[in-house]
Amino acid sequence: MRHHRLLCATAIAAAVAFAGPAAAQDRVFFGIATGGTGGTYYPLGGMLAQLISNKVTIGGKKLSATAETAGASVANAQLLARKDIESAFVAADILDAAYNGKGQFDGKAVKNLRALGALYPEQVQLVTIASANVRSFRDLRGKSVSSGSPGSGQWQLLGDLLEAHGMTRKDIGEDLSSFAQSVDKIKDGNLVASLITAGAPTASITDLANARELRIVPLAGPEIEALRRKQPYYAQVQLPANTYKGQAAPVDTLAVMAIWATHDGLSDQMAYEVTKALFENTETLGQVHPKGKEISLKTALQSISIPLHPGSERYFREKGLVK
Repeated sequence: MRHHRLLCATAIAAAVAFAGPAAAQDRVFFGIATGGTGGTYYPLGGMLAQLISNKVTIGGKKLSATAETAGASVANAQLLARKDIESAFVAADILDAAYNGKGQFDGKAVKNLRALGALYPEQVQLVTIASANVRSFRDLRGKSVSSGSPGSGQWQLLGDLLEAHGMTRKDIGEDLSSFAQSVDKIKDGNLVASLITAGAPTASITDLANARELRIVPLAGPEIEALRRKQPYYAQVQLPANTYKGQAAPVDTLAVMAIWATHDGLSDQMAYEVTKALFENTETLGQVHPKGKEISLKTALQSISIPLHPGSERYFREKGLVK
């Protein structure tokens, strides 16, 4: 596959680090599409890749896993649709839309998608600096806001929030920067706010909090309740106080579950082994990022609306989660 050709160098590097001196022909490659380096997908994906490389063998061959930066949920679903990568992290709402041909996937249902397991809730974080006159979502009218790349889950969410508040994209100055790029622009005074959906604490927001006095704008009230009725995958949650430097009080916001997904071309044995590697080593993942502590068998099937991969289903049946 094209993905394997592009990742040859990193795959071999990972194999050297994690699989010992075995020859390349004694390894099987396994990719995990994550997100940008300023989010949560990438660091957790990297640790998961290391776990898999350390613990999984298929047919007597070591599995060499790599975590790759990618365009996050929508782009990751498209990678899986083309079978350009073996697995990917995808937000639950985007995964459901892709499988059922809704929203950005209208008329283009991706029926080959399969779930490996649910990961953790991703908080929606509307970030600005304290000196900006932005205390509610409506205050964004006439101001510059980053929504990520066009067609991304982030981009879709901003559109949904604007609609819920009686606004359109014409009412803001929309910026299409990544998490890390948008934070740099806010620090430099070239952007007012950024919408970032990721497991908290998020690296790029931590960076901003260390440089400027930040504000997380709350997302709550009747407009948000109307959005939740339209989009049931979003839950009302609180971002705990002191998640970031200077954020002394909890903030009401939304969250959506992150799902580890694959396609129907992945072998049952590989799906079984990588699912087992994840859910039997969650303590190690928690040492890399606080969100790793939230990955648990108790929530392994939460918000999954697409078919489980048969290999993962076998593992969950062994654990008593599937009858």
